[in-house]
Amino acid sequence: MGSSWLCFSLTFLLVLHGTFAQQRYQQQQGQCQLNRLNPQEPTVLIKAEAGVTELWDQNNQQFQCAGVSLIRHVIKSRGMLLPSYLNTPLLAYVEQGRGFYGILNSGCPETFQSSQKFQQGERGAGSRFQDRHQRIGQFRQGDIIAFPAGAAHWAYNEGNEELVLVVFEDSGNNANQLDQTSRRFFIAGNPQQGEQKQGQQGTHGLRKEQFQSGNVFSGFESELLAEAFGVDIETARKLQGQNDMRGHIVNIEQGLRVVRPPFSQEQEEREERQEQGQYGPRMNGIEETICSAKVRQNIDNPARADVYNPQAGRFTTVNSFTLPILSFLRLSAARGVLYKNSIMAPHWMTNAHSIIYITKGEARIQIVDHRGQAVLDDRVRRGQVVIVPQNYAVVKHTENEPCEWVAFNTNDNAMLNTLSGRTSAIRGLPVDVIANSYQISRDEARRLKFNREETLIFRASGRSSSSESVAAA
Repeated sequence: MGSSWLCFSLTFLLVLHGTFAQQRYQQQQGQCQLNRLNPQEPTVLIKAEAGVTELWDQNNQQFQCAGVSLIRHVIKSRGMLLPSYLNTPLLAYVEQGRGFYGILNSGCPETFQSSQKFQQGERGAGSRFQDRHQRIGQFRQGDIIAFPAGAAHWAYNEGNEELVLVVFEDSGNNANQLDQTSRRFFIAGNPQQGEQKQGQQGTHGLRKEQFQSGNVFSGFESELLAEAFGVDIETARKLQGQNDMRGHIVNIEQGLRVVRPPFSQEQEEREERQEQGQYGPRMNGIEETICSAKVRQNIDNPARADVYNPQAGRFTTVNSFTLPILSFLRLSAARGVLYKNSIMAPHWMTNAHSIIYITKGEARIQIVDHRGQAVLDDRVRRGQVVIVPQNYAVVKHTENEPCEWVAFNTNDNAMLNTLSGRTSAIRGLPVDVIANSYQISRDEARRLKFNREETLIFRASGRSSSSESVAAA
């Protein structure tokens, strides 16, 4: 009797738990009624000694439904973003400037090291290490850098101009086992001292607190930290950043001195040839470990374009095939450039949300949902963000000025299907199917199917004959 009652109780609890889980899932799904999309701009600006960080409102319904967030760091020359880690994987796009970064994974070897000879008469000839640390990478404008969830990282601006990093965080990723909020844990400094300026709208709460609270050491007792590191109490208190008034981006007046190899123009060109398969073996990710994995790829180089039309523009992707670590992060990115009076064909992403950040110019963007209603029809300009939900159809059109953008996708191999052009869904239909579907003649169906010979990016030539369209390609 007792065992039967226990079995019944456990079964009831499992059913009840499943019911609650299903209700929670339905509630989450019900929250994503995206009847209207709008271009988004940062609503909070947080100041620090050597730069500022701008936050988009993560509580905005569009960001909530996609399970993503976006921030932008503007770092002055010789400024360093203090080490921190997140509960989400992230992709950073270098919109402007150059510098170097570090990614810290426990257990990885300290492969960057320096040594110095002892002076003569000082315990004889020999050598000793001055410093050693994990691998450091360098970046430049146009780079995409991938950071795994939970991996501490930092960045430094070694150029003479401001460094602008656009950072995409995927809180809906399977690597995040917390709620749908991106959390940043600083391991140095005292970010709460940074000044903060609230925008006109947006409720940020926990999101804003990431850059307005102490580092993780500040919550421990000083005596315990001193014992853990084998240092004195005063050093432990400095570890906690108790009197640090610089914020989360700090100035290094003498420049950051670290062990790193020189990075020449010749090396950049060699890396580009490697990415294009023109120099040496291609990496497939099997021989890589988390310590040695390549995490950076440049997507600004026109020579890397996947789609190129000299009259209309280009489109470049970086995914798990070109940067294998992205298969671990389950993220990818793309770079688009549209010249004046050009169109990116109507298309949809079959397996990913796409977050589009405009880096230059403006474009008219239209997005259509499953009901055939335009949920966005607006001109989107530099610095604004548009979220395109999975399977929503989207088209971009430029008129009197070009437009450039970077897109972050929530799948490591985001797949794009077009609605017009040589490889489109319409092109794949038989002429009779087109004619009967749209109640048009066979000649009209043939023109609809074959007029555009381009694949993705078209020159906007208005209404034209078939020959004119082909010539424009």
